[in-house]
Amino acid sequence: MEQFTTLKQMVQFNKNAFDHGYNAMEMLWEQNEKMTNSFLDQAAWIPEEGKKTVNEWMRLFKKGCDDFKKTAEQNYSNMEKLFAGADK
Repeated sequence: MEQFTTLKQMVQFNKNAFDHGYNAMEMLWEQNEKMTNSFLDQAAWIPEEGKKTVNEWMRLFKKGCDDFKKTAEQNYSNMEKLFAGADK
């Protein structure tokens, strides 16, 4: 049973590491988005179509990150259910 407890702790550690890493990435992303929007607002020489393309790229990147996080959280949730069933 000690091996089971160790495995459970390892998964929890990995989940915490993922959460902290993702939060750090999200903070960097938000700063990057602010800088990019500021640059686009000041760059009159960039055509409107180019600005729309950059904004769409940023939206898709954010959606991809959100989808990745949801998938990771679902998998960690599945692992927790597995451990809850094994405790019995």
